[in-house]
Amino acid sequence: MTNDSQPVRRMKRPWKVAVIGNIKDPNQPKPEGVPPDAFADFDTMETMDALRAAIETDGHSTVFLHADRELPYTLKKASPDIVFNMAEGLGGDAREAQAPALLEMLNIPYTASRVLTNGISLDKTLTKRIWRDRRLPVAPFQEFNIGDEPIRPELKYPLFVKPAREGTGMGVDTKALVNTEAELRERAQYIIGVYKHPALVENFLPGREFTVGILGRADAKLYSRRPEWYEKDGFHRFPILELDTGNTEGPWIYTNEAKSKDVGPEGNEGFFCPAIVDPELEKKLQRLALRAHNIINALDVSRVDIRLDGEGNPRLIEINTLPGLTPGYSDLCLQAAAEGIEHTDLVLDILYLAAGRWGMLEPRQLEETKKNGSRTG
Repeated sequence: MTNDSQPVRRMKRPWKVAVIGNIKDPNQPKPEGVPPDAFADFDTMETMDALRAAIETDGHSTVFLHADRELPYTLKKASPDIVFNMAEGLGGDAREAQAPALLEMLNIPYTASRVLTNGISLDKTLTKRIWRDRRLPVAPFQEFNIGDEPIRPELKYPLFVKPAREGTGMGVDTKALVNTEAELRERAQYIIGVYKHPALVENFLPGREFTVGILGRADAKLYSRRPEWYEKDGFHRFPILELDTGNTEGPWIYTNEAKSKDVGPEGNEGFFCPAIVDPELEKKLQRLALRAHNIINALDVSRVDIRLDGEGNPRLIEINTLPGLTPGYSDLCLQAAAEGIEHTDLVLDILYLAAGRWGMLEPRQLEETKKNGSRTG
């Protein structure tokens, strides 16, 4: 019998894996007319190299491809068996869906969520509408397309204003919190003008902030290298990470600057992982994260941000269906490390879960049945 606690290879041959992503270039000036924090969610080449190194430990070959406008041609030239997708896209209201759409058109397997889910998850307003309609808790919110729309009565100051279709805290700074209608109008029009997206306005949540990582799906045990990670429903819940908000005066805001690896004022917040929370709250946070993941049909991996309101009730903020994987820095990697999961194993499981969906791996149960049959035949 196969020992489920050990990695298992069930492929006919090693794969050629293309790692695709967008790279920050600190020496490249930003084009005119883009926001000051444009490209904040792009990766570094060091992160891409770490992903490639992890994948190569299991015998695969890798190549890095820039997720730029030449990607259709470089993909054709590289001819990979599967793509490890970290591409953020090149603008527009569903940019994280661009690379998956291209890969679907070219019939190339790839990791994590597919086109529609990546388009939905970047649209914070649409995501909240879907969650709200499925009775998941979100703060009262309203989308502003012009800036002078009538304000819904359920919105109560202070309010929080951010771009409706951006990630990595883009457009979030200390001016995101507004206390008057004049401030709201001014900030909404700034967001609309600079980011070329609607402004999402929601009641400010003053409580503790958590992020919850999810890995797997119903049949994860059949394709994972580490089936013991997964519960009976096929999902792995990472330890909850809590952002340390104790070093700030007044309302605490998780700004883009705070999310950046390279910049930040002295005394910036840190994190606690595993977070010290009541067991019932822990179960509730993980249950909400998993429902949020499944309701928008996320696949294999995601990270959900949740914050408590003034009464201590959890409210979903957003979901990242393309979570960062920088070793020792990205939230999902920190959560994995907190329970002893190495970066290499995390990356390989994301790859193997995807390969299972695309028919590139033989399911573990079928493999074991064949082995058992050969012994008794």
